[in-house]
Amino acid sequence: MNIKPLDILSKYYGYTSFRSGQEEIINSIINKKDVIAIMPTGGGKSICYQIPALILEGITIVISPLISLMKDQVDALKTVGIDATFINSSLGAKEFNDVIENIKNDKYKIIYVAPERLDTFEFVEIIKSKNISQVAVDEAHCVSQWGHDFRVSYTRINSFINSLDNRPIVTAFTATASNEVRLDIIKILSLKDPDSYITGFDRENLSINIVKSSNKNRYLLEYVQNHKDESGIIYAATRKEVENIYEGLLKRNVSVQRYHAGLSQEIRKSNQEEFINDSINIMVATNAFGMGIDKPNVRWVIHYNMPQSIENYYQEIGRAGRDGEKSECVLLFAPGDIHIQKYLIDIGIENPQRKLFQHKKLQSMVDLVYSNDCYRKSILSYFGETINDNCDNCSNCLNEGEIVDKTLDAQKVISCIARMKRSYGINMIVDVLRGSKNKKVLEFKFDSLSTYGIMKDYSSEDLKTFINTLVSHGFLDLVETLGFKGSYPTIRLNELSADVIKGNLKVEFKEVVVTKALNISDNLYELLKDLRRKIASEQSIAPYMIFGDGVLKAMSSKYPTNKEEMIAISGVGEIKYEKYGELFENIILEYITENNISKNDNNDKIKNQNNNKDEEYLFVKTDEKLYEKLKEFRYSCAKKERVASYNILSKNSLKEISGRYPQNEDNLNDISGIGPVKISKYGKAILEIINQYVQENNIEIKWEDKKRLKLIIDGESRKNNEIALDLLNEGKTVKEVSEDIESPISTVLGYVCDYISDKNKIKFKIDLKEFYNEEEKVLILDVCKDLGYEKISAIKKHLPEYVKYESIRAVILEKYLEDINYEN
Repeated sequence: MNIKPLDILSKYYGYTSFRSGQEEIINSIINKKDVIAIMPTGGGKSICYQIPALILEGITIVISPLISLMKDQVDALKTVGIDATFINSSLGAKEFNDVIENIKNDKYKIIYVAPERLDTFEFVEIIKSKNISQVAVDEAHCVSQWGHDFRVSYTRINSFINSLDNRPIVTAFTATASNEVRLDIIKILSLKDPDSYITGFDRENLSINIVKSSNKNRYLLEYVQNHKDESGIIYAATRKEVENIYEGLLKRNVSVQRYHAGLSQEIRKSNQEEFINDSINIMVATNAFGMGIDKPNVRWVIHYNMPQSIENYYQEIGRAGRDGEKSECVLLFAPGDIHIQKYLIDIGIENPQRKLFQHKKLQSMVDLVYSNDCYRKSILSYFGETINDNCDNCSNCLNEGEIVDKTLDAQKVISCIARMKRSYGINMIVDVLRGSKNKKVLEFKFDSLSTYGIMKDYSSEDLKTFINTLVSHGFLDLVETLGFKGSYPTIRLNELSADVIKGNLKVEFKEVVVTKALNISDNLYELLKDLRRKIASEQSIAPYMIFGDGVLKAMSSKYPTNKEEMIAISGVGEIKYEKYGELFENIILEYITENNISKNDNNDKIKNQNNNKDEEYLFVKTDEKLYEKLKEFRYSCAKKERVASYNILSKNSLKEISGRYPQNEDNLNDISGIGPVKISKYGKAILEIINQYVQENNIEIKWEDKKRLKLIIDGESRKNNEIALDLLNEGKTVKEVSEDIESPISTVLGYVCDYISDKNKIKFKIDLKEFYNEEEKVLILDVCKDLGYEKISAIKKHLPEYVKYESIRAVILEKYLEDINYEN
């Protein structure tokens, strides 16, 4: 037990500190306590069971329903030298038998297993006699029938645990679970006196925008046009809606793919890989998409239809901004969404009790949409977490847009409905108001009404939107009416309608503002992204696995050109520097040379970025010494109040304070994550710490209000290919480089391919024959003759499954080396 969790975190994951709650959870597990942990999406759940797996003697079994996540996590573990594997339906008979044989020979430290495979005879017979140190249940909410994603296969987990010769530590992790579901997890998994952790549901970097007064199609098209170069997801309720949106965006030359259950598994997998690898920017999908993908740079999520529950909604928006960068979540709401979701519940759930429970969850989602309170506060309250301050990062808090008086138009609509005598559907009301010659309009003599044709100036679509907005704000009611072909929604008047007609109540709506892209407009940043994309393509990995967007942004602002400067950027670290440092340094050196930029001008550049009103970023560098003092203060407050430290102030808030040196309460109010309540409780003490530190260190403060600038703390950027080439130049083998930079061998070979295909010369020798045999070489070259040498994924699809990416890369690289002159 001499190994420290922080040492493992630094060595294998490249981080120097844990996120909120991680260290406490890890310590509980290595002290052999059962654990239930509720952590937000992107909060680092996997580290919480992977690090104990490396410390504890024996095997850790991770039970997960997410096949794509298993592969990604196992690949990531293997690249850093950790023996891991997975067992799920994607394995063929030979692969499965190989895994079983390796389990017999104690090869693996971590085994990912789909719950459906827990009763596989061969697996159970072999595993039950092994030394199992931990069984970690991921997506643990699936065990509860009251959860939003109940799976029958999860009910077999406890039986599997009981079948083992010795009971292991049992840990359960999920991102979204109400108190009722948490108690269910503990009971069904038979957790023994578990340590319970709720690290907070809040995702401060996500802005929440619920749009009730805009034409969905128009808003969506304008939004996508503004954000088309960013990575985003559009969720729709039905396959048909997904196809319609996809086709519409495709016609407008948007980089887009789609994902739903009507597509074959092969197409879904291919489309998902394109999205993960940044080959396309936007995915249109049903809520089946996104489970198990770890793509950190999704900048926005749009819900074209309202989801069935707050759990669904919060889990789906949680796929944005996993890298901690600011990201936007937009829900486009129309009252018809409620009826779509009611219908999907009614046809999708047989159990009457569960159906009723799901309808209650739907009503909670409807209540959220109609809420006039802070949306974030409402969501956190649903999960049992209380915050006192408004978030100032949702559409209810921000109050953006011009207030427009729509009372007269509302009176026209209400008056028309009143004259039609009974409830009708929205289409009929629109036809009357626009003066349609529709057969039914004439048949019912609605053309004789005084309100017939009084809103001709509205298009049909805009008038429907306006009426739906009146409903969403409670000025009209939408009710289910029974007809010959079943129920259908109709509109009727209510008490508020009468007040509007009498002039006692104004109808005022806010004009919706469609946001602009969050992307940084920096030529160097784009060059660094291109390099990352090339490296990722060569290595057949997702670009974010090389460096996150934030790391690249930091590089583009700080111009690091040596190891010391690179290492100073958060997210780089020793291992990644050794893999990619030189490649990125070369790009940066070339850029500053071509543009006559002095390294001494770097601070001026950052200052200009901060002061230029057209820029969208405020760059802050942590003052580590002050940060440590603030952490000590936070710890003392947490101890006194008997709460976790992060409940006092978040780590990022402390870092922002340490880098900006606020001098008064107005300054503190400009710090993310601090509202009036926290300022009143802690503000005076924090300001005293800062002022004393500033005086002792003779720091000159130049305060700048954040306003609407996007905050970037300690940067966050960088790529892998440069480091790999450096290490190869130093004489390391491809396998050693692969282990050092924590990337697959195929990626390392891809880096070399890209480097020499750009007419660069290499000075190292590389043995490629160890990565393929002659039979594979013939097959690969045959396919390349037809498809070319660039599209590795396409080449792989045309080859037998046993041919690995690294073999393809090795053969292609060998061909490049034959064709291009290079120095030995």
